[in-house]
Amino acid sequence: MDMQREADGTAIRGLFGSIVEGLRAKDLDAIGRLYSEDVVSFDVEPPLQHVGIDAKLKNWANVFAVFAEVDYELRDLRLTVDESIAFAHGFGRLSGKLKNGAVAEGMWVRATFCLAKSAEEWRIVHDQVSVPFDIATGKGVADLEP
Repeated sequence: MDMQREADGTAIRGLFGSIVEGLRAKDLDAIGRLYSEDVVSFDVEPPLQHVGIDAKLKNWANVFAVFAEVDYELRDLRLTVDESIAFAHGFGRLSGKLKNGAVAEGMWVRATFCLAKSAEEWRIVHDQVSVPFDIATGKGVADLEP
């Protein structure tokens, strides 16, 4: 069983690599293949939840409408893998060149992913992105680094 978990871990890390490649290529079709049809996403932009693949891809389409060039990094990704379910968490940063020519360095956010295995393929069924905030001011803290 340990060999299977290792193989699944490798496959899941490959899935996250494909997300990064899809974002850099601004390829919504490639990104969409990595999520379940009924994915629930707690993303940084309103509303509180985005339900379904169309809602998830709309968020990325909004990013692509603003960025001429997109970069995405994942750091410190940790996996917990079982036979048909897995969890991952780490830090992500979206950055790039905006369509107006400005460079956006981005900020590090906390990211958590839940994945399910169906028909021998892993898909993201839930993700959550969060920004730490200062309790006293109620404002997000965007200058932290992993």
